[in-house]
Parts: sequence; structure tokens; C-alpha cells
Amino acid sequence: MSAQPSSQALPVFDTSIAQRQTAGKPTIVLVHGGQHSGACWQPTVDALRARDPSARVLAVDLPGHGNEPGNLATLTIAQCVESVTAQILATRPERVMLVGHSMAGITLPGVAARLGSALVQRMVFIACCIPPDGKTVLDTLHAPMNVIASRAARRTAVSAPFPAFIARWVFANGMTREQKQRVVAGLCAESTRVTTEPVDRSALPRVPMSWVLTQRDRALRPKVQREFIGNLGGVDEVIELDTCHNAMISEPVKLAEILLSRC
Repeated sequence: MSAQPSSQALPVFDTSIAQRQTAGKPTIVLVHGGQHSGACWQPTVDALRARDPSARVLAVDLPGHGNEPGNLATLTIAQCVESVTAQILATRPERVMLVGHSMAGITLPGVAARLGSALVQRMVFIACCIPPDGKTVLDTLHAPMNVIASRAARRTAVSAPFPAFIARWVFANGMTREQKQRVVAGLCAESTRVTTEPVDRSALPRVPMSWVLTQRDRALRPKVQREFIGNLGGVDEVIELDTCHNAMISEPVKLAEILLSRC
């Protein structure tokens, strides 16, 4: 269904209501995908805080990305799960909303399993890669990403960032020039090992799950995303967003509205 984000301002005169609602809001945890770091979320983080200054937001880095130490050549899904879980627990949250983009789809279920349904209020998957249980990312990608990823996995344990012209076409179609520059400048090297590792969602807890389906996505086309929704199972709602793969940069305000309305 199409997103119709809405927000109702709290009465300024009733501070007790505002305090209770602020106290009950989950920490919004943002998990990036392949060849990205937590910095890719900055436009959305800014939009979240502009719309709700009290919002608690945590954009994590996976191991070997951004400021998080790690060896990309030996990186595993379990290490990603452990790192994200530790970063979350270090903030001592009361509740969390787990939000993942693209290849974060192989990490998010493990994080939810570690934290449990008592802590995880909701999971939001934004154009995520979700292989069938027991399969790998490479088993399930479609063109053009399957060609790019399989070639990289055969050649090296750590792949270089996409050339700018490929990144603009795959991730950033329809963006402004400034947004495209942000995408390209933010790309980083990536582990190919995690793309060949079978996923295991057997411990995924029952929590509400939303899917943001990017309708102009060239990396994971809408038809492919619907296959991934089926692989995941248990998705409560599909929110269609008329944008490219990197929605956190192309449509940060709309994405912020979607997330805040589900807190």
C-alpha cells in the first residue's frame, strides 16, 4: 500500500503527556547495506531530528566500515550481528526499531534474535536482500547485481567500491546532482565473503515487520523485492516509495515520516 505518513503534534500545554510519549519512543537503529557506512543515513537522521527533536537515533557501522574496526577479508554475518548488537546495547535502550537497507537484510534478523521481542518493537526493511533460509546472497540476486557480485566474489575477498558511473546508475537514478555526489563519495570497500555465506533466520522472533518497497530501484527491482518479502514472511505492511535504491538519501523526509509514524 502507499505510504501516507502523518504526524500529530502533542499539545504544548500538557507536558506530562509529552514526557510519557517521549519516554516510550524506541531508539531508531539504522543499519547500512553493502559498500556503505552509517554515514549514508545522515540525510535521514537530519530529517528525523528536524521533525522530532526528541527522537533517539543510532546509525551503526558494520565491522570494517566507517569507524567500526573489522577485517573485511574474514568478515562473517555473525560478526556483523555481534557488532550491531553491541553498539545498540551500549546505548542502553528501552525499546528499539531496527531499520535495515539493502544487504542489511542478512544482518537484521540475527540482531533481532539476539535482542529478542521484548526489546525490538518493530523491524523495517528498506529494499533489503533476503535470501531463502539456508541460501546465500549470491544465490538469489538478479541482474545486474548478480553479475557484479558473483564476479567480485570469484576474484577477491574484498571488493573495491563501484565505479562512479555504475553507482550512479544502480543506486542513484533520479537523484539530484548533489545527492548523487553524496552516494559516490560515501562508497567503501566490501567483504565478498558474506555474500557467499548461507543465512539462518530460524531464531527470528515474532515482531511487527514493515517493508519499504522502492519502486524505481535498479539494484533490487520491485519484482525481486516482492520475492524477498515472500522469503522473509510475516511482513505486516508494504509501503511503496517512488524512488531509487538509496531512499535514505533520495527521500529522507518521506522516509523519516514513515519511520516516526511507526514508533
